[in-house]
Amino acid sequence: MNAEVMMTQDLSSEQKRYLEGFASGMAIARNAAAPPAAAPPQGPDAAALRAMDEAERAGKKLADQEKWKRKAHPFDEYPRLQAQALAGTFPSPEDNFRWRYYGLFYVSPAQDSYMLRLRIANGILRADQMAGLATLAERFSRGAAQVTTRANLQMREIVAHDATLVVEAVQDLGLTSRGSGADNIRNVTGSPTAGIDAQELLDTRPLARAWHFHVLNDRSLAGLPRKFNVAFDGGGALPVLEETNDIGFQAVEVPDGVAGIAPGVWCRLVLGGISGHGDLARDTGVICRPEQCSGLADAILRVFIDKGDRTNRAKARLKYVLDGMGFAAFLELVEARCSFKLQRIDAALLKPRGPQLRNGHIGVHSQKQARLNWVGVALPVGRLSAAQMRGLADIAQKFGDGDLRLTVWQNLLLSGVRDEDIATVDAAITELGLATHASAIACGLVACTGSAGCKFAAADTKADALAIAAAVEAELAFDTPLNVHVTGCHNSCAQHYIGDIGLIGAKVPVNDEGDTAPGYDMVVGGGYGAQARIGRVLREKIRADEAPALVTRMLAAWLAQRSDGDESFAAFANRHDDAALLKMLLPMDVTE
Repeated sequence: MNAEVMMTQDLSSEQKRYLEGFASGMAIARNAAAPPAAAPPQGPDAAALRAMDEAERAGKKLADQEKWKRKAHPFDEYPRLQAQALAGTFPSPEDNFRWRYYGLFYVSPAQDSYMLRLRIANGILRADQMAGLATLAERFSRGAAQVTTRANLQMREIVAHDATLVVEAVQDLGLTSRGSGADNIRNVTGSPTAGIDAQELLDTRPLARAWHFHVLNDRSLAGLPRKFNVAFDGGGALPVLEETNDIGFQAVEVPDGVAGIAPGVWCRLVLGGISGHGDLARDTGVICRPEQCSGLADAILRVFIDKGDRTNRAKARLKYVLDGMGFAAFLELVEARCSFKLQRIDAALLKPRGPQLRNGHIGVHSQKQARLNWVGVALPVGRLSAAQMRGLADIAQKFGDGDLRLTVWQNLLLSGVRDEDIATVDAAITELGLATHASAIACGLVACTGSAGCKFAAADTKADALAIAAAVEAELAFDTPLNVHVTGCHNSCAQHYIGDIGLIGAKVPVNDEGDTAPGYDMVVGGGYGAQARIGRVLREKIRADEAPALVTRMLAAWLAQRSDGDESFAAFANRHDDAALLKMLLPMDVTE
């Protein structure tokens, strides 16, 4: 028997009651002094808040953006945005991040103004909406808009007083800018010829629309650790670049005789695309019915919310979750959240996909509907004036089916144009200062906003891209499709790694005193679709004013030395080593 027990036994009943009361009082005092345990997160933001808490419990430091979201969720802060607009003030960095949840980007120092980015499901606008946006461009955006590489529209040079006015005016048109920036699911893209393409397996419009509204109406999906892209490819003639998205759904056809899987059209799941980080989406082996796409995407997003990196913004995308845990483990978590079992199939058992028409976004093309056509309008690096927007809307209303279809190539299609109206439509488009035809290089020219409107860009990409096209057109003539992608920074909005030639902005040293000039690193040999491939850096630190001549010289060498008349530039570039290609960049008098 230990001493403590012996001592207790020697105490009188009164002493024992006293000690018990004393111990009880001390326990109550200790509990009163201790802070109450934090209640677990509740509500639609709970999963994101739990992920933040778990990162901190593991001894990690949250990224600033995560702290800002936890301090005040952007979707709770619209009254403060309204107050700032009334006062005519622009936001702090913290609020600049928050206002991107409403599609507003304060783009100082490039421009002391806001940029507004929209959400347009599958990139399709009605004529009345385009005409309405033209009016908004005149009122708020100095009469201009830009088509983006996500088949979307954005307007720039919006003053502080107009911040909430323009957000609400867009909503009056039946459109929205909500969730088009920051840590959200970005504009959903789909086949631009959905519903009119004779080759397509699936009309992507209902799928894109379902996902668009699913996202807009579920705040819990706004708790991502970083931005997220989703695309639907219906198997039609025009590429969607779904392989560059975090989630890509590709329409595929399962033939008769595949054990355990009903024949017909399914959607194949590819995951982890992020071309700016040097990776394309990879086939998971998973297929689902078209009506299951939103449910599957939702499950993927919820695993990403739980497992994405909340501490390092550079590693916070889905690709890095997949790299860290592997596809099999990730999909196991996804399946646990699905209301249906994931089906899997070897890609070799699927029917081959139809060919893609690389320049089909420009010019006149027959639809599957008899005597109707889509007309692709060339928009130089995606720029549109309000007058052109209103004029195209009028053409779509009078001579088409009333739709204007934006593409990831920064242009648009007018659909439902009758055979007998083609000449009239072409003349009307020409009258607007636009065209239904373009050179091979102009067809595939893509450029981000650049330093004229983005603080991250190291060069004026749109101006430089047009200079490159002009230089090539003055020296060379060819019909083979070609893509030149000009992007200003490593965010890679113009996806430089998938171009035949890609240029990414770089500051080029000009002297020993640290001065720099705008310029680029050159990438070659990229591709998409059936030829999907990440290009390789060939030469660094090219001054912007040197780029037109160097691109022209490279293309001239390709035309002179390609193995046959059909060899693509990408195939040519990947057939030669860097030393051989670098020699081709030298002036003729040097190489000789």
